[in-house]
Amino acid sequence: MISVGDTLPDATMTRIGAEGPEAVAMSDKINGRKVVVFAVPGAYTPTCSSAHVPSFMRTKAAFDEKGVDEIICVSVNDPFVMHAWGQATGASEAGLTMLADAECAFTDAIGMRFDAPPAGLIARSKRYAMLVDDGKVVALNVEDNPGVCETSAGEALLDEM
Repeated sequence: MISVGDTLPDATMTRIGAEGPEAVAMSDKINGRKVVVFAVPGAYTPTCSSAHVPSFMRTKAAFDEKGVDEIICVSVNDPFVMHAWGQATGASEAGLTMLADAECAFTDAIGMRFDAPPAGLIARSKRYAMLVDDGKVVALNVEDNPGVCETSAGEALLDEM
């Protein structure tokens, strides 16, 4: 699993752009920039929708004040689902970037994949939040339980800055 001090690997994510699905290289998002990357087990799932995404919507202005260039939400869903979820939660309007890791490539590369067959969750991401400065992880908060959003909430990461 990725840790503080490690460099994030590059991976290709997807999002919905003006003309449909488009590839987004993670390296383009993180190199030379200060970003927050947080991941959820699944779009539209209860804790993700009611706690995790809203925590970063509430704290976006405070992250901006601390020099964070972008807040990126990652989920192992397709880009259409991430786009719709960003619209439904207000996350997109609030300025959060919703990226789909549809192939689980980024999630696997950083060691954050988990499976919960009884809940119908296969090849999903653990719940985490990290601060990345020029590609290097400077803070990382991973939840022990995917149904909880405490250490990975926007407020908790903000407190570490």
